[in-house]
Amino acid sequence: MNFLAHIFLSGDDDEITIGNFIADSIRGNNYTHLPEKVQKGITLHRAIDTFTDAHPTFRKSTKRLHPNYSHYSGVIVDVYYDHFLAKNWLDYSDTPLKIFTENFYSLLEKNYEILPPRTKRMMPFMIKDNWLFNYAKLEGISGVLRGLNQRTGNKSKMNLAIVDLKEHYTEFENEFSIFFEDLMVHTQEKFIELTKE
Repeated sequence: MNFLAHIFLSGDDDEITIGNFIADSIRGNNYTHLPEKVQKGITLHRAIDTFTDAHPTFRKSTKRLHPNYSHYSGVIVDVYYDHFLAKNWLDYSDTPLKIFTENFYSLLEKNYEILPPRTKRMMPFMIKDNWLFNYAKLEGISGVLRGLNQRTGNKSKMNLAIVDLKEHYTEFENEFSIFFEDLMVHTQEKFIELTKE
């Protein structure tokens, strides 16, 4: 899953949210210096990724893209699914997306000191262009896909994946809905397990 889903699935715990968000910037076990709950957030992030990659509905979505995007298909579906979460936000949260994203950006600023260098570099761009809120719009998703393509030296052609999204919009949205229900249940179980320790 992409940023918005990871943040949303962290519940109301600020430290777990930070850990879940920064996990992709942490290599291996290089996080034992961080607060305990931030470490649990990193563990939660990795559990979400493992569940996602193995889920048959997520794999069905990636298979549709595989002929054109090969091993980048999973990254693209992560982005698509964040779009559908943002677009259908009020089906999942009582807090409006605008307020949710503003609260998250404030949380990042308050915890700036413990963020990894990669997150610190990305943060100003994320806030300035309001990535999380703009996931709800196709233009926002198109911008994300262009950025990802640039990061691969334009080899992945992920910028073209906005066409695939428009072409198979209903199928991807239905698959997201099925998958996300399962992911929420799985994450809640993992969350309980982690916070009991």
